[in-house]
Amino acid sequence: MAEKKYALAPCSGMSPYGLITRAVSTDTVKERDDVISICMGATSADREGFKELIQKYPIIAINGCEGACVDKILKQKGVKVSKIINAQEELNLANLKPTDPVRLDENGEKCVVHMKQKLKEIID
Repeated sequence: MAEKKYALAPCSGMSPYGLITRAVSTDTVKERDDVISICMGATSADREGFKELIQKYPIIAINGCEGACVDKILKQKGVKVSKIINAQEELNLANLKPTDPVRLDENGEKCVVHMKQKLKEIID
């Protein structure tokens, strides 16, 4: 039986939480063969080929905050999200908080490690 593959849809917001979701998604794609990442900007812009891509695999939405923009964008495109994770909620529960929207410092790296573990639990 073929292994299930997921598409990760990270937040593209310019907050520290958005940076964490993108780092988590990028690391996870590098480390696993059962995931790909989709670009929310290209998805929003209806870039050629992305409509088919977002329909091909079950999508895990990695929202940065309570705004849940990833969910909303995908809903506008007629895509039902398979699984959802909210970085801000998960990191608050772990008493972690990223502080920089453009660079991963030591604290940001701790957030990435925590979120990668949470994402692994969702995928596995």
